[in-house]
Amino acid sequence: MGLTCGIVGLPNVGKSTTFNALTKAGAKVENYPFCTIEPNSGVVEVPDDRLERIASKITTKKIIPTTVEFIDIAGLVKGANKGEGLGNKFLSHIRNVNVIIHVVRCFEDNDIAHVDGNIDAIRDIETIHTELILSDLDAVQRREHSIKKLAHSGDKDALREEKLLLRLTEHLSNGNLALNSDLNEDEWKNLPEVSLITAKPILFCCNVNEDDVVDGNDEVRKVEDYAKAYNADVVWLCAEIEAEIAEIEDDAERHEFLGSLGLKQSGLEILSKKGYDLLGLQTYFTAGEKETRAWTVEKGAKAPQAAGVIHSDFERGFIRAETYHFNDLMELENEKNIREHGRMRVEGKEYVVQDGDIMHFLFNV
Repeated sequence: MGLTCGIVGLPNVGKSTTFNALTKAGAKVENYPFCTIEPNSGVVEVPDDRLERIASKITTKKIIPTTVEFIDIAGLVKGANKGEGLGNKFLSHIRNVNVIIHVVRCFEDNDIAHVDGNIDAIRDIETIHTELILSDLDAVQRREHSIKKLAHSGDKDALREEKLLLRLTEHLSNGNLALNSDLNEDEWKNLPEVSLITAKPILFCCNVNEDDVVDGNDEVRKVEDYAKAYNADVVWLCAEIEAEIAEIEDDAERHEFLGSLGLKQSGLEILSKKGYDLLGLQTYFTAGEKETRAWTVEKGAKAPQAAGVIHSDFERGFIRAETYHFNDLMELENEKNIREHGRMRVEGKEYVVQDGDIMHFLFNV
């Protein structure tokens, strides 16, 4: 299970600079609209200092972090839903991500053009929201049209879906994002043919200048107030600083650089954690002589499901899991002491995995 984040925003807000800093992918960055035409993709390791700390207690040959994929999608402009700019080509790319990272320009720079001439974070956000809502409205209405005959013939499933689509049509027509609709989880499951962009979790990422990287600024505060209506998180970073951080390979030197700026974490760490939280994901570990590795699972996943992330055979033939927590290892130093203190647990199929669990699966196929 992976986390895929689509980086979106108006042209010239710093999407590609942010993408390059996070992934070191070298996407083209220029001071003109539509510099990014095809989406750039980069898979990066999720920073987690627990891996190194586990490896300091358990001798291992290899350390393997979990990963997150970032996709830099072309800038959106007014009229995209009608084909302006890159239009529906852009919108088709965004439908395939788990989380939308909406990069918002919150810095002044006379050398970098703004498509609307001046900085206004809320106006910029609403420009994109409008285009996404109109695109979703079109998708809902097309689906509604396609099942209308079946629904009018009395087909119960089609009638149920038509009613849900009509509710969504009204909701979207009033300028609302789908994620704010009153449809419950079961009702969403009855709409398998409709993939709505505005139903995806949003993380607002404010791109600020270096002076505002610690405390943000007034534009960031406006975005924070705006985001409350969508129960969305807001982070801010300076894309140029993130680019410098990305070039520092030594962990100690990187932490020192962050500290000199008054920062505790890089933008990649913050965005990854927030993305995990939005999707209800967590990390468990396996540790041994060959490798120490982080794995991503949904919160609430049971032991067999966690085992299945490694290999489907592990889930199919699951017998039990030997489990202890990262904190147990830090406190007791090694697995021998963990066993002696009764912290090594044997868990069955109903065990709900916790973030930070260190697990060893027994299976038979």
